[in-house]
Amino acid sequence: MKKLWLLVAAIAIVSCKKEATVDYAVISGKITNAEPKEMTLYSSSDRSFREKITIAEDGTFNDTIKKFGAFSLYQGRNFTPLHLEAGNTITINFDAKDHKNTLAITGTGSEISNYLLEKKAKENEIKGKGIDLFKKEEADYKKAISDIKTAATELIDSKKGISADYKAKEKRNINYTYITNLDMYKMYHAYYAKKKDFEPSDAYKKEIDDLMAEVSFNNVDDYNFSSSYKNLVSAHYRKKANELAKKDSISNDVASLKIYGGIKNEEIKNALIHEASIYGITYTSDLEAFYAAYKAAGSTNEKNNAEIEKTYNILKKVSKGNPSPEFKDYENYKGGTTSLADLKGKYVYIDVWATWCGPCKAEIPFLKKVEKQYHGKNITFLSISIDAKKDHKKWLDMVKEKELGGVQLFADNDWNSQFIQDYYIKGIPKFILLDPKGTIVTPNAPRPSNKKLVELFNELKI
Repeated sequence: MKKLWLLVAAIAIVSCKKEATVDYAVISGKITNAEPKEMTLYSSSDRSFREKITIAEDGTFNDTIKKFGAFSLYQGRNFTPLHLEAGNTITINFDAKDHKNTLAITGTGSEISNYLLEKKAKENEIKGKGIDLFKKEEADYKKAISDIKTAATELIDSKKGISADYKAKEKRNINYTYITNLDMYKMYHAYYAKKKDFEPSDAYKKEIDDLMAEVSFNNVDDYNFSSSYKNLVSAHYRKKANELAKKDSISNDVASLKIYGGIKNEEIKNALIHEASIYGITYTSDLEAFYAAYKAAGSTNEKNNAEIEKTYNILKKVSKGNPSPEFKDYENYKGGTTSLADLKGKYVYIDVWATWCGPCKAEIPFLKKVEKQYHGKNITFLSISIDAKKDHKKWLDMVKEKELGGVQLFADNDWNSQFIQDYYIKGIPKFILLDPKGTIVTPNAPRPSNKKLVELFNELKI
């Protein structure tokens, strides 16, 4: 009887013991000829997530990931699409010099990643090289994106080892991608085919309108699953914000926050409010109005709210009417060094830029035109490069090659320069206007390509 009791007790203990819950995925493998010796994993659903993965000297790597969904894995220029779920143990092997022909993804849960890889290959095959797809005429373009949609749908239907739930979401994603491709044609064809005033046919536009009318913009599962759906949602509410801005004569950034505040789904609302604010607050022309609109929008994400409040408090110190932070002894292209204090006595229009920044370089012709227009007047045009020290020669060469005027300076520590940090600059180009006493007129001055810049100069009687 005693033995029986012990047996029952043992069974009870075993049956009561909880099984360990696996709340992570493991990715490992070997990359031959890997330079650099690291990879970066980006989440498709959460743009703030990135994980650096170190590659050992023998090419091996191993990492544990506690975030799930779709990812992009980059090793140098080599791109690998991945899908991770809890419990996955995925092995990735390839030769960095021949990624396309040597990539192998195996292990538990690798079926979706291999599907994504195959889907991308089929899509590239149909698209052709580079920008060729967007140069096609309307009928040919539409056929190509329809073929992409059909190929992807047939492919996901043919796959085994992938859940019905994933397949259903992926089919909706394929449809969202088709709508997105339809919608982008006007802008991309006009640019790449050099047709400035291009307009698609009425039938083409009607198809977009009909398909958009069928889309629900409050599906949080699709928002977290599909980047194409996320783009459609953003475009939908951005259009509403533009309409509100015109109707109420308010700025687009404030109008966006007003629109996002009315979204029914809390998770989507919080995400769009944060996405609009994380960089938007650093670019707004009216910090107080922007922050008031942020608070009124009603984000319930406390982490996001704390982050935006912290940024607001930093930016208040460099808002209109405050003395500008200083910089000292920046290298001057013409020789010697220059400090901000040396430029007092005139208005100073500051352009923060870098040689690698496309939008910065696009402003150069407009900046040169404005400089010429205000030559000899009560204003100094100051350009500060935040190129890394390794690119110092590139800066010297570009200033000479493009015959850049004004005062050309090289910051002392690129993005980490104290002046850049003090202004909390998160993106370039960045334009700042100071008055002759060194007081901030606006920390977000209009770009040279914007006619509002000259209007501002005229208001100040420069």
